[in-house]
Amino acid sequence: MTEIHTPRLLLRRWHDDDIAFMAEINADPRVMRWVDDGSTRDLDATAEDIERWEEEWDEEGFGLFAVELLGSGELIGFTGLSVPEFLPEVLPAVAISWRLGSQFWGQGYASEAAHATLEFALQDRGLDRVISISRLGDTASANIADKLGMEPERETVHPVHGFPLVVHSIDLTEFEA
Repeated sequence: MTEIHTPRLLLRRWHDDDIAFMAEINADPRVMRWVDDGSTRDLDATAEDIERWEEEWDEEGFGLFAVELLGSGELIGFTGLSVPEFLPEVLPAVAISWRLGSQFWGQGYASEAAHATLEFALQDRGLDRVISISRLGDTASANIADKLGMEPERETVHPVHGFPLVVHSIDLTEFEA
């Protein structure tokens, strides 16, 4: 089982009892504001998401990690890697993403988890390039991408929802562990 420890976090595969906690995060309109069309997700949709994320682990050798606080074991969201099939123009590519409960924002957890995930991608999984895709105007995600050393690569439009997207990227030669 793949696990990553950081000073404050445990990044791990998903457990069945994570579904309800992740569903609470996905039900928060503030959290979902910049995700897809901004719709919240219920328990069933969250369960389907987690099942799909776990399948990607089995198929690709990477996926989205559940992120928990080391001290309490509390699930605070996810970070991880996925193939951004919704945006064919960037393929082949692997994207890093993150989503935390709003009560955990502003404490550096997303950056800490994303940095560990990027290190995992480039050093453990042997990827030579990773991208991040965010909606134009999502300054929090842009700030995390910047902290990871990622550079804006292009602007494009979401093929289904039509809103502007920014693609950031980093390759192995630019990464500083």
